[in-house]
Amino acid sequence: MAEKRNFFLPYTTKTGRGASFSVASNSKTDFRFMQLYKNNAKTLLASSAVISWLLLLVYVLLTAESKLAGASAPGIVFPFLSNLLIVVFIVSVFLFQRLHTDMLKGIDFIGYLWNLFSKAGVAAYLSVALYLVYRVYINYAEVEYTLLLHVVYQINFGLLVLFLSKAFYIWRQLLLYHKNKFLQIAWDWFELLLGATLLLTLFNFDYTSYVFLPLLALMSFYILFLCTNLKWVAYLTFNNKSRSLVLLGAILLSCYIFLRFFFNMSANESLVIDFTEVGFLLLAMLFVGAYSLAAFLVSLFSLPTSSVFEQKSEDLLNFQRLSLSIQQGQSEAQVYDMLVESTIKASDASAAWFDIIRNSEPQVTHVLNINEGQIKSIRHMLQAYNIHNMDYINNNLGRNPGFRELAMPWKSMAILPIKSSKHLSGILYLLKDVEGGFDHETVNVLRTFTSQTTLTIENLRLVNESLQNERYKEELKIATQVQESLNPKTFPADSWFEISTHSVAAKEVGGDFYDFLQLSESRIAIIIGDVSGKGISAAFHMAQMKGIFHGLMQQDMAPSEFMKQANSALSRCLERTSFITSSLYIIDYRMQGFMFARAGHCHTLYYNSMMDDVFYFKTDGLGLGIIRDDKRYAAHIREMYYDYNPGDVMVIYTDGIVEARSPENEEYGEDRLQYMLKQTYHLEADDIKYAIINDVNDFTGPDNVYDDQTLLVIKFRPIQQNK
Repeated sequence: MAEKRNFFLPYTTKTGRGASFSVASNSKTDFRFMQLYKNNAKTLLASSAVISWLLLLVYVLLTAESKLAGASAPGIVFPFLSNLLIVVFIVSVFLFQRLHTDMLKGIDFIGYLWNLFSKAGVAAYLSVALYLVYRVYINYAEVEYTLLLHVVYQINFGLLVLFLSKAFYIWRQLLLYHKNKFLQIAWDWFELLLGATLLLTLFNFDYTSYVFLPLLALMSFYILFLCTNLKWVAYLTFNNKSRSLVLLGAILLSCYIFLRFFFNMSANESLVIDFTEVGFLLLAMLFVGAYSLAAFLVSLFSLPTSSVFEQKSEDLLNFQRLSLSIQQGQSEAQVYDMLVESTIKASDASAAWFDIIRNSEPQVTHVLNINEGQIKSIRHMLQAYNIHNMDYINNNLGRNPGFRELAMPWKSMAILPIKSSKHLSGILYLLKDVEGGFDHETVNVLRTFTSQTTLTIENLRLVNESLQNERYKEELKIATQVQESLNPKTFPADSWFEISTHSVAAKEVGGDFYDFLQLSESRIAIIIGDVSGKGISAAFHMAQMKGIFHGLMQQDMAPSEFMKQANSALSRCLERTSFITSSLYIIDYRMQGFMFARAGHCHTLYYNSMMDDVFYFKTDGLGLGIIRDDKRYAAHIREMYYDYNPGDVMVIYTDGIVEARSPENEEYGEDRLQYMLKQTYHLEADDIKYAIINDVNDFTGPDNVYDDQTLLVIKFRPIQQNK
């Protein structure tokens, strides 16, 4: 029961359904307005690009015809007309592609590359085909058609700008993958400076002059700096890297074709406009070509190490299999089979064996590349050195006199006991024929497997004990223990924020859960969820969600990606009638922001101190396990990023709070919870929590809990300067 506090104002009921409908309607209206705005902007930019290109073509043809006739060129009347049309065309196409590329968010990396090649990279090959047709035609006619040459040249100019704009903003999407504030600012300045170079073209300045050449050289170094941001390449699998090499090679060839064509044509004195004199195009081509080349080289040289990343992913999948073993009804023997198989693959062990402890005596159950006599010899040697039933790593067995006397081929050994506080279930022995075979990272992975196996075995044994005694009561006790172990008792104390939690089950076992994982020194992941159903089944679903959360978030993935992979994992083990709602938040103290994704869970309540406003984040999301097709489910998950301010408050809760009922069967509701935060946001997180819980208890009456209730209050503190 929450502590009674008397510091909040009485609540006045408002029309909840009308208010909710109004917020939802406003959100839909804003979304439709933005879509309409973008569509209209794209139409306007496309029209501007077409008109400016056609006017530029007419200007070029008239000027060329005037030169052929010996008359004065139209440029004498308005010398900057062609420059203006060039700038308008380039700006229109680039802005159009900027809006269009933003709509591609959500596709994978290979999808971006294929979109670039299929929609723009082929422009270079069309350019070659067009020029070849022109050459064949004039060779056949045996007459030089200057006007036709200008038409071909202008079409190729349009194809070049299309290619550069598409490539520019596709690379922007990939370059800013896992971005930080510094990188975002660096890119924004690059776009601004690159756009400013169009002024050189507009006012007909020579970019090769001594005044502007140093500035363009600095821009070139700026481009080389940006080309070092290739984090997305690390997430490509071996097969995807192979495909990316082909696509990147084709894109590089497109760059070469355009460069070769325009620099060759620059020697033609009959041309009215030489586009190699447009500094913007040269810098844009430098960026596109340099980033394509950098991505190609990084993909090529990281190709041999791709298997390492895939091995880590396989380790995580094996970890999930261990986490799901209880729900799938597997026995202890099957769990040990998975443990031995997973650890041998993760460590690439040359030999191994596993002892199950029965009546304090070891029994060998799994053997790899080692005989019984060698096992006995190693056991005697370990007992002589008083090494038994303990975690032990030796990466240089050759320096051990006792082991050297055994004259065995192995140089490294890892001993990993499956031991809880009460039971020693078994001991795993792994051997490798190289020194230093068990590095720190490998050992951490192995210990993760054994820890999960220990938890799984203990849960299996608790279940068996409960079945042997009073089944129903014992199951409830076990589930309660599992639930209590899932929810952390305390969160890490930090000067950036404060967290206060409250959780109470309606019965002996509830379906609510929450947890956290420190991703780095300045980033923390917080998850909250609600499992459908109650009892032992819900507790086991909670246990597997904890395994999935800690397993997947070791990859430091985005909340939306976590929801997709968690849904994929749960779809293979949840009953068709079960599902889990959840929300995942990643808070970054240094960036002063957080991103989150919602899988059908309650909307997040938030107080913004700068705007002095309390509101709900109305984001889309569907519960885990409802749709069991990965592609279809991915369409229902959205991710949101929000910058917080000192003094902001975030309230995360389960439906047991807002669906709590009074003796008159009235629902507590989101409006009343929002009102409570408006009255208490200035208090500490603990006091806000107590105020809300006391108000819920006053509303429902004493001991009148119909559903599990979980509440997390997070208050962001002002930035603390290091002393």
